[in-house]
Amino acid sequence: MQIKKNPKANLENYTRIFMQLGLVLALLIVYLAIEKKTYDRVIADLGPVVLNMADEEQTIDIEQVKPPEIKTPPPPTPDKIEVVEDEEEIEETVIESTETNEKEAVVVKIVEVEEEEEVMEDVPFAIIEDVPVYPGCKGNKDQLRECLQTEITKHVNKNFNSELASDLGLAPGVKRIFVMFKIDKDGSITDVQARAPHVRLQEEAIRVINKLPKMTPGKQRGRPVGVKYSLPIAFKVE
Repeated sequence: MQIKKNPKANLENYTRIFMQLGLVLALLIVYLAIEKKTYDRVIADLGPVVLNMADEEQTIDIEQVKPPEIKTPPPPTPDKIEVVEDEEEIEETVIESTETNEKEAVVVKIVEVEEEEEVMEDVPFAIIEDVPVYPGCKGNKDQLRECLQTEITKHVNKNFNSELASDLGLAPGVKRIFVMFKIDKDGSITDVQARAPHVRLQEEAIRVINKLPKMTPGKQRGRPVGVKYSLPIAFKVE
């Protein structure tokens, strides 16, 4: 007798359905795993861990023993107390008060100190306040200045030996001599210096300037001073 199987009881007919359900279930599990939110695990801070070492180790305190204090005996008291008199007398220093009383008048003395004006010993002729006065010159400051220059030029032209240049055999042309001298604070002529093409011309220029007459000295700030004067002398040699 052949056993016939019910067609509805054959599971092979449902294989495709089972496969589809399994696939859907697997996809659902994967989706839920992806969408699941995870959070960091927070561990509570319990603070430092203190180990009780009382059972394992014991601390022994050692007290320092202080040596006994040695008391020094007091000095023996003298049998008699003698009082020594001080023969030297001490002078007491009395400090006087510097504070002034309202009733006392305070006298303040004001002393005027005169400042010494610095006056130059020698002043150039160009900046002298009062020029030296040549004998016979009169007028104001400008007139006295012009008169001095004119009279010195006349003196040189009159006393200078112009023929000396030709005797020295100098080449033809204009020769110049530069003379510098000082009209001292007493009016006399000093410190005469000359520069020329020949020594004989220098000596001649110095000789002529030394023959200038004594003058009234120049003044700076009302005081007599020495005045420096420069004079160029030019002559032609033919």
